[in-house]
Amino acid sequence: MPRIKLTATVVKKLPAPDPSGRQVLYWDETKPGFAILVSGKTSTKSYIAQHNLPDGRTRRVTVAKVDQKSLDEARKLADEILYGLRKGDDPKKRSNVGTLSETLEQYLAKRTLREPTKRVYGIAVERYLAPWRDLKLSLINDDMVERRYAEITQEVASGGRHDGRIAANLAMRVFRALWAFAQVRAPELGDNPVKRLKGLWHKERRRKGKVKPEDMPRFYAALQALPNPVARDLLVLLLFTGLRKTEASSLTWADINLQDRVIHIPGARTKSNRDFDLPMSDVVHDMFVSRRSLGDAKFVFPSNSRAGFIADPGHPLERAAAACGLKVSVHDMRRTYASTAGATPGITPAQLKNLLNHSNGDVTEEYQVFHVNDLREPAQLIADRMKKLCGIEPLEDVEKISRVRK
Repeated sequence: MPRIKLTATVVKKLPAPDPSGRQVLYWDETKPGFAILVSGKTSTKSYIAQHNLPDGRTRRVTVAKVDQKSLDEARKLADEILYGLRKGDDPKKRSNVGTLSETLEQYLAKRTLREPTKRVYGIAVERYLAPWRDLKLSLINDDMVERRYAEITQEVASGGRHDGRIAANLAMRVFRALWAFAQVRAPELGDNPVKRLKGLWHKERRRKGKVKPEDMPRFYAALQALPNPVARDLLVLLLFTGLRKTEASSLTWADINLQDRVIHIPGARTKSNRDFDLPMSDVVHDMFVSRRSLGDAKFVFPSNSRAGFIADPGHPLERAAAACGLKVSVHDMRRTYASTAGATPGITPAQLKNLLNHSNGDVTEEYQVFHVNDLREPAQLIADRMKKLCGIEPLEDVEKISRVRK
């Protein structure tokens, strides 16, 4: 078995299949236990790691195929695997479990998840846990988890656009779920290695952003000044209903009942996975009537995007921010709606919870069943207060209307 100094050029030039017709191991001079295995029958070349367990038994582990990982990436993974072998982690005891990517694929096939949730899982594995994608799940140990957790934190933070702590927490929560999923089918996997992070998780500050009452007039004016009327109407809907981004943006005209003044969102498109009927306030109804008169597109907020609708109104919000000096996210608008509702006289917590389509928190709340018509007056009261804050109607007119409704 030849021993050579492995470089990217050397690895590329190694003949495969080997002329001898047999498998050949080329051991790395600089890293004991690391080698390239060249097939004698096919063009396959693989990185391997080999070491004795504490009891003297030898274990050889395939790190990755040469076309899957660079030499530097394979060396780094081999370090992790060799460390595990020296500690006594025996991969043969857990040999029936697939790779991380395969486990993700199986998980998504078995679970009923919304598309945004599926995308989050994909990002966690394909971006943050990319070095592990082609590794057998059984080869990933607690030391690797702790090390990768720290790496993600630093890598994402160095990019400057996102919080590395949040990305690291997300990645490891996803990995924890995938391991638990695989463990049910293969108990030999043993303890979830994410347990190593107990006491080490990054604290995440709960976001509290919203549009302050005194800023509402200029924020609303900036929305009205947007050059794209479709995006403008979508953002107005979000502000006056507190709907989640996907719930609002993916609305079709089949979901809109203008006669009964009801928005119906199927459970497949809600976070709670249950059908949601929301009464229209006057502002929302008038907006839908105006939009309906413009054409017969399938979606209420059509776009030339692949989805067919405005999937992410982030760009229009950035334009509004440039105009009014207020940086507001979609979820900030949901918090703005909830805060406005909470400050509206006559709105109960149970009514607000149902208007926001939040899950019930206890058994008692399960007995409070609201029909869409039960929420019609609360929805309008909140809209009236929102109109006052936005400067759409004078304060005295809104308060007069509210007193009559009460």
